[in-house]
Amino acid sequence: MMSAEQNARITRITADQPAGKLLRQYWQPVALSVELEGPRPIRPVELLGQHFVIFRDESGTLGMLDRDCPHRNADLAFGRLEDGGLRCPFHGWLFDVNGDCLQTPAEPKGSTLCKRIKQKSYPVIEKSGIIFAFPGEGKPPAFPDLDCFIAPDNYVFAFKGLMECNWLQALEVGIDPAHASFLHRFFEDDEAESSYGRQFRATSANSTMPMTRVLREFDCPDITVDTTDYGLQLIATRAMSEENTHVRVTNVLFPQAFVIPLSGEMTITQWHVPVNDTSCYWYAIFTSFSEPVDKDHMREQRLKLYTLPDYRPRVGRANDYGFDPGEQASKTYTGMGDDINVHDQWAVESQGPIQDRTREHLGQTDKGIIAYRRMLNQAIDQVERGEKPLMVLNATQAAAIQGPATMDGVGPASNTEDYWKDVDARRRSAAPWRQAAVQI
Repeated sequence: MMSAEQNARITRITADQPAGKLLRQYWQPVALSVELEGPRPIRPVELLGQHFVIFRDESGTLGMLDRDCPHRNADLAFGRLEDGGLRCPFHGWLFDVNGDCLQTPAEPKGSTLCKRIKQKSYPVIEKSGIIFAFPGEGKPPAFPDLDCFIAPDNYVFAFKGLMECNWLQALEVGIDPAHASFLHRFFEDDEAESSYGRQFRATSANSTMPMTRVLREFDCPDITVDTTDYGLQLIATRAMSEENTHVRVTNVLFPQAFVIPLSGEMTITQWHVPVNDTSCYWYAIFTSFSEPVDKDHMREQRLKLYTLPDYRPRVGRANDYGFDPGEQASKTYTGMGDDINVHDQWAVESQGPIQDRTREHLGQTDKGIIAYRRMLNQAIDQVERGEKPLMVLNATQAAAIQGPATMDGVGPASNTEDYWKDVDARRRSAAPWRQAAVQI
């Protein structure tokens, strides 16, 4: 257990709070690239309890500014894109992507007011279908050479979804290898051809057994957690017989992402990004090793569960997460349909807006969560001392962080480490885009 003060320290994310100061050291996802498509590429954004507006100017350059106009604080999200910037409809003040005031048209001729006005702007960059912003001060860190960032556009697909709870409990569901055998248990297995783009529906590597059956029949994993230069690596093994063991390798990408296998050919890199203290978005990049992603199919799958423009779930607290007691008795462990995002959403939202960790009792399977919280507190301490925390990288450091390795497969019980490393290496070396990068 922890005290209420310790819980607040790692969950509250406004600029005056310890965790908020830490998360402002990093690039944060703020929108999907598709959200700035169309005739009016302007979006309001709430991030870490602050309000911003992101936009593309007429030349296509991205910008992010504080949302309130510095004249009399009107909402710039309703602005006009014209004359090289974003114009406030209240009095016509115009700002470029750097926050420079270009015009104050209602001021008298010869006025120099415009030259003295500056709206706060923030660095923004587009990677793999996600727009990232740096909400902190000073020079932003470099991006690591992760698979999801170096794969070409046709090998990645990005999506997001809203969760109405604190970011930390949303993240911690992905640091828990044991929950999948229960929360995501299916009493029936789908055909392999229907598994594309769906978590836990594909067949484990080197096996004819669907992941759903593995999780259902072998529900007590042995979990090891190792500290890495990017965060944590978790290895969950499930003994299936004297000869064979199921191995699943996942990762925590500090400070607030995880990297997990979707299938033998695709991985998920997923961030949990605070909107405010009591809501967050998950942003995911699906990366394929073997062939281009069918983006239309992946997007169609997910839009069945999320509404535009805010990517709110169609199935959630308002309709009891689609709970059906008949289904719970015979089809799924939760009775909440066959999409695992709904299961995860129920698990983390049902803990309350901010989980009260003074009432929890952790067990052996929570060792990944314990290790992550320890790492999080250490990083908060470093920021308070004026030091650089983990994963605030320079260019040289960023280039050295690659991958990370993930896999889900059935291998020999005698040497699981060599097995999973070999599976990952063969998949990686065979990827067309990895081969092209090596040749260049």
